[in-house]
Amino acid sequence: MFGLFKRNRAENKKQTDEGVKRTRERWFGRILGLLRSSRLDDAVWDELEEILMSSDVGVETSQRILQDLKAQAKNGRFEDPEQALEGLKRSLVQALDSNGAGDIWEDAGELPKPMVILMVGVNGVGKTTSIAKLAHHFKQAGQKVVLGAADTFRAAAEEQLEILGQRVGVDVISHQAGSDPGAVAYDAYQAAKSRGADVLIVDTAGRLHTKSNLMEELKKVHRVLNRLDQAAPHQVILTLDATTGLNGLAQARAFKEAVGCTGIFLAKLDGTARGGIVLAIKEELQLPILFIGTGESLADLAPFDSKDFVDSLLAPVA
Repeated sequence: MFGLFKRNRAENKKQTDEGVKRTRERWFGRILGLLRSSRLDDAVWDELEEILMSSDVGVETSQRILQDLKAQAKNGRFEDPEQALEGLKRSLVQALDSNGAGDIWEDAGELPKPMVILMVGVNGVGKTTSIAKLAHHFKQAGQKVVLGAADTFRAAAEEQLEILGQRVGVDVISHQAGSDPGAVAYDAYQAAKSRGADVLIVDTAGRLHTKSNLMEELKKVHRVLNRLDQAAPHQVILTLDATTGLNGLAQARAFKEAVGCTGIFLAKLDGTARGGIVLAIKEELQLPILFIGTGESLADLAPFDSKDFVDSLLAPVA
């Protein structure tokens, strides 16, 4: 599905390194030192669990990782600390590998035109900026992109998207503030179709997940797009703020239930020292993490790769 998204492996790895820098320095760097300097006894396992928990990995995921490591150690697979470190890497990658994101990067026959991406998430998570980053990267890959400003609820949301659209160099379809978001989605799809766009990204209001009437509006936008194309929206991407940690998972569950999210854009990863939230998201939501936001500029985005992510987390700290 995202086969038309240009992927630069070296640049993606560099962006991932930058995104997890604070986590690596504050937490996971301790793991490296712990396994390299200690015997694998109960004290080591307890400290490792403390590090994982304090990194927002989550209780169930932390315990499963530790059980896996203990089993490997019991079977004599760790003859030295380096092997223990590699065992930890395998456990972490395995926890993320059922991510399910790999296949969407492959072009499976003819792609829909436009490919419709519905972006959802609460206010303040970086959703509009994430939309601009996606639009920038699609455009860099030679794709024609149209944005739909269906967030008619928040003051100045349309203006913000239009300013970002101008920076990226893509068309933005909008109505007046307070308009029906379903009507905006309809017009945005028709404009994308008539202009031969490859990708349509529809912004939505950063509605509170506890407001049932606002969630119903979001469902309506979903239905409008689905009537225009029975396969649309082709992706429903939930933007989560990495700095909110485990508190963001309640929001995510509500959105997943309302509109069937297909993946996560984890924004502001560079702003937290608790990057273990990536594992908690996978454990709790069973949704693939598709992208991570690694900085402020439009280029600061990386498609999520579980091996790159784990390697960056456990890289030596200068």
